[in-house]
Parts: sequence; C-alpha cells; structure tokens
Amino acid sequence: MQKLLTIIFIVLSFSLKAQQDPMFTHYSFNTLSVNPAYAGSRNILSATALHRSQWVNFDGAPHTQTINLHSPILQNKAGAGLTFMNDKIGPTNTSSVFGDFAVKIKVSKKGKLALGLKAGLKFRSNKLTELELDQINDPKFQTNAQNQILPNLGFGFYYSSPKFYLGLGIPYLLRNEFSANANGSDNFARESRHTYIISGGVIELSKDKNIQLRPSTLLKIAEGAKPQLDITALFYFNNKIWLGPMFRTADAAGVLAGIKVSDQFSVGYSFDWSYGVNTGRYNGGGHELMLRYDFRFKNKGKIESPAPF
Repeated sequence: MQKLLTIIFIVLSFSLKAQQDPMFTHYSFNTLSVNPAYAGSRNILSATALHRSQWVNFDGAPHTQTINLHSPILQNKAGAGLTFMNDKIGPTNTSSVFGDFAVKIKVSKKGKLALGLKAGLKFRSNKLTELELDQINDPKFQTNAQNQILPNLGFGFYYSSPKFYLGLGIPYLLRNEFSANANGSDNFARESRHTYIISGGVIELSKDKNIQLRPSTLLKIAEGAKPQLDITALFYFNNKIWLGPMFRTADAAGVLAGIKVSDQFSVGYSFDWSYGVNTGRYNGGGHELMLRYDFRFKNKGKIESPAPF
C-alpha cells in the first residue's frame, strides 16, 4: 500500500481504540461540543466556528470543522444550543448535528450549576474506491462501505462562577457499530465512550485587572485507552489579546494566540506539534483557526456582558 493507506491504518487504529472523537487545542472555546450543560453559560447569544488541520502535509490526515451556537433562555434559567461538526480522516467522513439543552441552578451567590442533555445524529461514509492501491484490483476496496446514520445522546454538568468553572461531559453514550463492507452485514468496530472533565479560572496579575492568567485543563478518558490531559495557560492583556502555551500528554505541545477585534468578534489561532506519535517526524504539526461572534443586545440602556469563559 502507498503512503495514503499507511496513514489510514495508523489513524483508524488510533481512532477506533482511543480517539474517534476529534480533538481541539481550542477546547476551552469549544466546550459545547463535549458538554451540553455549557449551553447558555456565556449569558449571551454566542457563535463559535473552528477549523483544525492535523498532521499537515501528511496524506489522509484529519481535517475537522465545527460550529456551535448557544444562548440563555427562559430568563437565563436555562440554555439551548446547536452543534455542527464535520470530520474527515482518510476515506472516512463523519458529519453530525446535535441539539443541546441545559437547566441552570443557582447554588451560591455567584455560582451556578447547569445540568445538560445532548441528542442528535452522526452521518458516516467511507469512500474506499478513492484509495490508491498497490494491488489495483483488490476486491476489499472495490466497493464503498455502506453509509450510516448513527443516533446518539449525551449528558453533562457544568459549574461556573466569575472566576472558576468545572464541568463533566459524556457527549455520546451509545456505542454504535461501524459497517465494514458495502452491504453492512459485518461490523468491524464500535464507538468508544469518552468522558471529558474540563476546568479553568481567572487569576488577576495586575491591580488594574488589565493582565490576567486564564489556566485551563481538559482530561479525556476513553475506553481502552490511557487518559489524556490538556493543559493551557493563556495570558490576557486588556481583555483584548491573549497568548499562551499548551501541552497535551504523550501527544503534543504548542501555542495559542488571539485578538478581540471588537466587543463582538474574536479571532484565535493555535499551532501544536505531535511529538508523541510516529507521524511527528513527517508532518507539519496541527493548525487551528477559531472565530467567535457574540450577539450583544441593548437591554435597559446597558450592553450585556458575556462570562469570561
């Protein structure tokens, strides 16, 4: 097999055992994708779009896009959201659309606990006929695997206050099976269940509050794999510019940077290099672009201010 089949074998083997869910270095900007209880937590109608290109310059490498939209509802006693995602690895393409709903409970003067539910569909296709083969007439690759529609649901909780947040989410409870051939009569893999624990906060580094440190962590626990921890430390300047390093255990290290172009629009970029896998010697790292737009509306002469997370 040529280079394309090599990466497919590596990626699919890794995905089916440990990480069939896409990863994002901007996980703190993309919490809704893994935790429905985050819906409405920014206290404003907010939209975020992310594009990730992983293992750049490597044939068949993952490319992922996600868009999420969420807002408080019912006088900020609940939240609702939508998440769209498209993930392509080699010949396999998975798209999904999920709805999110969260109920907020005030547990202290400044803290709220949200309980959330997620439900939706994944659309999976395998275009095996697009592969370049050493054995052109290999019967295993002459027919595309059957397209599948995979329903799923998830849940989560999310505690937030002005200076701290902590959440746990299991976005996909059902372990759907993947078809291995054109008629779908065989199953060669089953989705692994992922648990995401995310936490972070705000630390004031100057008396005028113009310099802040916003550390965050994401712990991912997947069936049949070692837990993986992301650690990020973003320094915010005048609440307009942010910059900081990231580290992902046994996988990658990198940097994030961003700017708040206006009160409503923000842009972010990250680069990470996969030092912990064999492909690290051959690829150009991972790149992400993040766009966020907050729909601010005037209310009683004041402009609503979103939470810092």
